[in-house]
Amino acid sequence: MPLMDHLRELRNRLAKVLLILCLGAVVGFVFYDRIWDFLTQPYCSLPASQVVDGGGCSLIVTGPFDAFFVAFKVWIFVGALVTAPLWLYQLWAFVAPALHSGEKKYAYIFAPLAGILFVAGAALAYSITALALQMLFGFLPDDADPYLTIGEYLSYMLIMMSMFGLGFVMPLLVVLLNIVGILTHETIAKWRRVIIFSAFLIAAIITPAEPISMLALAVPLVILFEIAEVFCFFNDRRKKRRDPTSELDDDQISELDDQPSELDYTPAPLGETDSDGGSGKRS
Repeated sequence: MPLMDHLRELRNRLAKVLLILCLGAVVGFVFYDRIWDFLTQPYCSLPASQVVDGGGCSLIVTGPFDAFFVAFKVWIFVGALVTAPLWLYQLWAFVAPALHSGEKKYAYIFAPLAGILFVAGAALAYSITALALQMLFGFLPDDADPYLTIGEYLSYMLIMMSMFGLGFVMPLLVVLLNIVGILTHETIAKWRRVIIFSAFLIAAIITPAEPISMLALAVPLVILFEIAEVFCFFNDRRKKRRDPTSELDDDQISELDDQPSELDYTPAPLGETDSDGGSGKRS
């Protein structure tokens, strides 16, 4: 397709994605109270959340538009989750025509796996929120009370769940790059220490300043990365058995092609055949 046709197709797909997200946001609007109770449950389970006289979980509002912006973020987040199969299909429909049949087969396998890993990462972030907040509140002096705004708490929850989910999907991307031949196990093994260090560094950056969240993200990332590396090792061995030149670059393959063949291409004299022929000369 010409470039302008690609851009028109992308525009149409993005318009459909926005429409789908808007429809999904209606679900977030209808079930907003239940969803908000679910998101605040880790914080409300802590004694530090009940600092207002009369008990009960307390989150404060500091601006007139805070409540609306919090609700809007929840609507969009829930809409993106419940309509994920629909808008992912739109993105898939834009990319699929450029893929080979084998690549499409792997994509059908990896798409649900990516969804499962993302949900697992988000669930892990949700489950450790209470413990992480309790540790952070432990640094408060005795004469200070923790008053969190609803915007700060929601941003914390959404960032943690999104980053954990995306982090769990990254090793799957390594496997996909290996299958299509972009990333080899030799390259992964060469950069193993750097990748492990980067996992801990990224976990320390995107999580709060406490070790629980950092370790909860970094350790599963390293484990999933090692599983991905083992898969890449066996996949490269399988490729090498089927095609010995699969791991060679273009220059090495050209050198093999330039080597002289063992066959003798010298023409025989006119009227003669090779030694295995039945006749000596034509009549």
